Amino acid sequence: MSSRSARVATLSTAVLLTLSLAGCAATGDDTRHGGTTGAGTTGPTGAATSPASPFQPTTTKEASSIDFGPLLLQAGDVSDDQDTFTVASTKPDLNGHPGASALFVNADETRAISVTLAGFPNAAAAAAARQQTLDTANTVVTGGNPAPLGVGTDGTVIRGNAPDSSKAVTLVLFTHGPVLARLEFDSATGDPTTDRFVTDVAKMQQIALRVGMPDSGS
Repeated sequence: MSSRSARVATLSTAVLLTLSLAGCAATGDDTRHGGTTGAGTTGPTGAATSPASPFQPTTTKEASSIDFGPLLLQAGDVSDDQDTFTVASTKPDLNGHPGASALFVNADETRAISVTLAGFPNAAAAAAARQQTLDTANTVVTGGNPAPLGVGTDGTVIRGNAPDSSKAVTLVLFTHGPVLARLEFDSATGDPTTDRFVTDVAKMQQIALRVGMPDSGS
């Protein structure tokens, strides 16, 4: 295996282990980093135990009838003049739970962004899942406190590092009607993703949800 392929494989493993949306792991990885050290070389490579899922897969018509894939951001949406991102992996559902996820990685494999959308029967259920996900956020990011973010409903951002200090992590949570959005930006330790970039990407995802789900509310 080439060095580049090995880094991608390591990054994919690391993000898969930490991308869990309150226990619903996505196949894709998400890490946006701002350093020169490859995220794949700093992420955890050993097995990890994901926290128990705070919600059960639902087959309600409202959630299961939604195609979440088109609601996800695209690689072009998260690329800018500093980094060009490509799709590393996607998943059309969340292990039986309605939703979708995507992992974007930059050309140098030093930054990654994961986006996970999870559907629920109603806005109240999505809000409850957001809180439960926030309560277990310390399994993904430590060293920072939740702060309000002007995106979606109950937008929240936590800036810090991975529990093993292997990378900088910024976690964003917000809801849009019956959908919980989770975005994770990973980068080299000491070089976190900028606040402006995080907010811009989160707002783009909110807009995509608003346009794609016009009847779900704001």
